[in-house]
Amino acid sequence: MMSPKLLELQHLKYLDLSSINFNGTRLPYFIDSLSNLRHLDLSFASFGGRFPSQVGNLTHLQYLDLSGNDFNRVENLNSWLPLLSSLTYLDPSSTNLSNVHDWLEIESKLPKLTNLTLWGCGLPSPVIHSSTLFNINSSKSLAHVDLSQSQCTSPSIFLWLSNYNASLVLLDLSNNSLTGLIPSVIENFTSLVHLYLYQNKFDAVNLHSFSSLCSLQELSLGNTSLSGQFSKFVQMLSMCVQNSLEYLYLSDNHLSGSIPNLTNFSSLKALSLSRNQLSGTIPESIGQLSNLEQMDLAMNALQDVVSESHLSNLSRLTYLDLSSNLLVLSFSSNWVPPFKLRYIDLGWFWGTTSNGQVISLFNKQIGEMFANSTRNFTYYLEIHLSSNQIEGPIPSTLSHVSYLDLSSNNILGSISILCEAYKSLMFLNLSNNNLFGELPHCWTHFDHLVMLDLSYNAFSGKIPSTVGSLYHVEKLKLRSNRVVGEFPSSLKNCTSLKVIDVGNNQLSGCIPKWLGVSLHKLVVLMLSSNNFNGSMPSELCRLTNIQNLDVSANNISGTIPKCLNNFTVLAQKGNSSPTLQHSYRRVDTSYGVDYMDDATFVWKGRMHSIDFLSNRLTGEIPNEITDLVGLVSLNLSRNGLIGELPAKIGKLQALDVLDLSRNQIDGRIPTSLARIGRLSVLDLSDNFIVKIPTSTQLQSFDPSNFAGNPELCEPPLQKMCVDQQETVISSNEEEKDELITWGFYVSMGLGFIVGFWGVCGSLIFVKPWRYSYFRFLNVLNDWLYVRVISIKRQFN
Repeated sequence: MMSPKLLELQHLKYLDLSSINFNGTRLPYFIDSLSNLRHLDLSFASFGGRFPSQVGNLTHLQYLDLSGNDFNRVENLNSWLPLLSSLTYLDPSSTNLSNVHDWLEIESKLPKLTNLTLWGCGLPSPVIHSSTLFNINSSKSLAHVDLSQSQCTSPSIFLWLSNYNASLVLLDLSNNSLTGLIPSVIENFTSLVHLYLYQNKFDAVNLHSFSSLCSLQELSLGNTSLSGQFSKFVQMLSMCVQNSLEYLYLSDNHLSGSIPNLTNFSSLKALSLSRNQLSGTIPESIGQLSNLEQMDLAMNALQDVVSESHLSNLSRLTYLDLSSNLLVLSFSSNWVPPFKLRYIDLGWFWGTTSNGQVISLFNKQIGEMFANSTRNFTYYLEIHLSSNQIEGPIPSTLSHVSYLDLSSNNILGSISILCEAYKSLMFLNLSNNNLFGELPHCWTHFDHLVMLDLSYNAFSGKIPSTVGSLYHVEKLKLRSNRVVGEFPSSLKNCTSLKVIDVGNNQLSGCIPKWLGVSLHKLVVLMLSSNNFNGSMPSELCRLTNIQNLDVSANNISGTIPKCLNNFTVLAQKGNSSPTLQHSYRRVDTSYGVDYMDDATFVWKGRMHSIDFLSNRLTGEIPNEITDLVGLVSLNLSRNGLIGELPAKIGKLQALDVLDLSRNQIDGRIPTSLARIGRLSVLDLSDNFIVKIPTSTQLQSFDPSNFAGNPELCEPPLQKMCVDQQETVISSNEEEKDELITWGFYVSMGLGFIVGFWGVCGSLIFVKPWRYSYFRFLNVLNDWLYVRVISIKRQFN
């Protein structure tokens, strides 16, 4: 937390709290008391809650970075952002600005702004007239604009940017939904050095749009529907940028023809032409690009013999991908490559350089990778060999490897070799193989391990207690093995865990309470298809970050905890992330790696799911579950749940799947259920429901979704209700005032009795009080009589 003692630093001008984990707490209001701040960096500090508008009081700010936090959706910037008239750098990236339609006009009120970064902000189409775009009183020195991944669709973005055609140095509009043609105004951005337009939906790209951008050093047009002859595109670029261009990314387009002579581009460091329609040969002149560091020509129709002359002068080359072409390698046996590759992918070719650090040969049908013991693997740090046909035991020659992915092969035997040869592992994926035996007890050796995936094998025995020594592990997957016994309590020491998946094993005992107490970072908890028993511990409600909770197909009894609405992430809209990122850096080298989880846990691109299928849960569905407005999938089927559906179930607007079948739920279906517009899977079969609300979208579901409810009537069923009346429950009726209950009437009766006898009983049994009361009434009567006679005389 931030200490108020910061206020004692009244002369503070520079404050950097970036990458500190504040665990979703709100930015303290006292931040605006540091009135001398010029530089404030709160990037990736895990702040949450309301967006910090109080920074608008820091009127001397020149640099403000709020990126990568978990702030709520912003409704208004106009009340505070224009107050920061001294800003030169502004970055609120990853903040939801989808309701801020005047964001362009607000920016115009920051006259000194040079850097504007709004990536991942979900920007709406700006509500602004084109005439205003050319007359805004904004900064004329805006040099850096990053609007990537912000769902931009409006062509007015280019019109607005034309105000800065003399100052703009970097423009990033990548990963958006821009359509149509690139407007001709882009030709006027003559000061551009870096231009990123990749991953958009342009109908076509005019090659001449870039002919006047003579300052370009980096041009990225991947996946932009760029078509035509590649040689013509090179000829057009040669007019202006042949001496300055360093990075050219044109992958995932429709470029055709052959690769021309590129020696005019003497500064070129990266060339990416993968996934196009290029044919012909690779010119030997490409070997004269002495500054080239990355070359990617994969997945084209190139046919050639690649010889030493193609690579002779590429001494700086570190990345080479020529895979999925029709190429043949022809080198003399004594040729020494001039480069030191870190990555090579030739589809079928095993790298011969001992300087490599990364091998990526997944899905290449390799069968005998480790058969030759003379191959030297000693210095490889990262090996990707998944989805091949590699057989035999795990090799013992990878002693320095940090990232090892041998998943989806035919590797068999035990994994005891890990204890002897793999002390540097950070990421280990051996899933989908034929490994067996008990899990080893040597996990205390793996100080660096972040990800462990042993799922879909045949491991048996108990989970060893030494897994509690994996203090840095963030992901533990043992799904679909034959593991038995209870969760080892030592696992509570692994406080960095974000993912636990032990589904489809033979684990038993109660679900441990410490899962919710100690592992508060859990995002995914998969315990399905085991033998867990007992009740659902309320301590699980402390998992405020949980996005996917699956305890299906166990023997869990008792009621569903009412505290599920403590799942903070599930109780928020639009907070789902389809992947989880894990990262770690080795202390003995400069090597670091990021790992993105696969989509195992994702439903239609989102994770938010609760699955209690096939247990012995009883009682009613708690009303609190309707507070989880971010839920995408809810499965409570095959239990013993009773009572009516929660009246406010319509609050779950994000639901795609709702399965409540095979319970004992009764009563009517609330009409609010029909207001869930995204609902595509609904199963209420085999319950005791009596009425489907008519004139709703529920009539569009198949009758089988409601089968097995003997008293159920109304379409889509053929059976009509006896009274033939359409008794759709109004929202006022289903969300009735819960104060009017049996207890309410009892309380009202008791209150009347106490109040009546408290007054009247006193007058009956206490003589002095009775005399005083009637004396008061006589005096009041006399006073009223005199007042009435007096008023009457005045009128007369």
